[in-house]
Amino acid sequence: MRVAYLINQYPSVSHTFIRREIAALERAGVEVARFAVRPSKEKFLSDEDREEASKTRHILSLGTIGLLREAAAGFFAAPAAALAALGDAMALGWRSEAGLLRHKIYWLEALALSRWLRAAGLRHAHAHFGTNSATVAMLAARISGGGFSVTVHGPEEFDKPGLIGLRRKIERARFVVGVSSYGASQLRRLVDRSFWTRIKIVHCGIEMAFHDGAAPASSADPVFVCVGRLSEQKGQLTLVEAAAMLKREGRVFQIRLVGDGDMRGAIEAAARDSGVADRIVITGWKTPREVRAEIERARAFVLPSYAEGLPVSIMEAMSLAKPVISTYVAGIPELVLPGENGWLAPAADAEALACAMRAALDAAPGALSAMGEAGKARVLARHDIETEAGKLKALFAEALGETA
Repeated sequence: MRVAYLINQYPSVSHTFIRREIAALERAGVEVARFAVRPSKEKFLSDEDREEASKTRHILSLGTIGLLREAAAGFFAAPAAALAALGDAMALGWRSEAGLLRHKIYWLEALALSRWLRAAGLRHAHAHFGTNSATVAMLAARISGGGFSVTVHGPEEFDKPGLIGLRRKIERARFVVGVSSYGASQLRRLVDRSFWTRIKIVHCGIEMAFHDGAAPASSADPVFVCVGRLSEQKGQLTLVEAAAMLKREGRVFQIRLVGDGDMRGAIEAAARDSGVADRIVITGWKTPREVRAEIERARAFVLPSYAEGLPVSIMEAMSLAKPVISTYVAGIPELVLPGENGWLAPAADAEALACAMRAALDAAPGALSAMGEAGKARVLARHDIETEAGKLKALFAEALGETA
């Protein structure tokens, strides 16, 4: 079985879960050809990402002349289908945030991709994220005569489904994956009930290698770790507010923010203004091995998200037997059960977040260990990468008319 994967930027430091998924599919006997619209702008931190980069063909690395040459070849290979795809692109672009000009560029990218798919004998393309990569995959499938599917993660796609033509993509796809029950419910909202059978749930998965050999004992250090892009969606500014409340009470603790992003300056300024710059450390991006070490040394994991799909960082923390503090947002309550494996607070409620962190600081080591083990059991039962890759393999087989 052979399929193509298309991502906007790949590999990327925040897309480790895609690399894990591809690796698990290949272990299951699926041959995966990697394509991306553009290379990642970020520096590769791990050998795994450098290896993935060498296996990935990037459309925009062709340059303008190269793209036009490949697009022309794709057009003349199937001119009627190419013109039909151009009509699709214009229909999507008319009311989109990207506009008509950018959708013409997506069409050119799809023409180039369709040529590559035909040359490799690939009859199905799977896109991650329902934004421009799904647009290119949909157009390329129409031009090449194959099929496409997409994994929709959220929250971006759920914030603006009309502006990215998500309904049309669901209706054209062979299948669409939501990474949680919440995600599937948001996809169902967009289409008639007759399309609901196309909407599947396949969780992001955790590899045994990530959590194998993790120490079961909880950390006695009053350290919280938060892993994720520094962005408005992740709610780190509320974490700064909660930290200020705890510091005023005389609590001793440290918060380590593992990641980087557009909000770094705003978070640093808020920490200074709130008097907690000495309690908050921003480490920048780290390799998977370093992320694991950061989580292992923490007393609890905290992620005060405002908007989400279902964060992989929470799955990783739970697989390492760490209690999780997060918010009642999207798919998070499907994993984090208050009082059993962590705590949940309303999004943007700094007082409730501080209360949860206070409870984690006050909890006895035995109680924290029990919560961590309960979380590990839950995440491994629901997010084993081999199991989830098996679900995807079966969906690809059905789309291709093959036997899984």
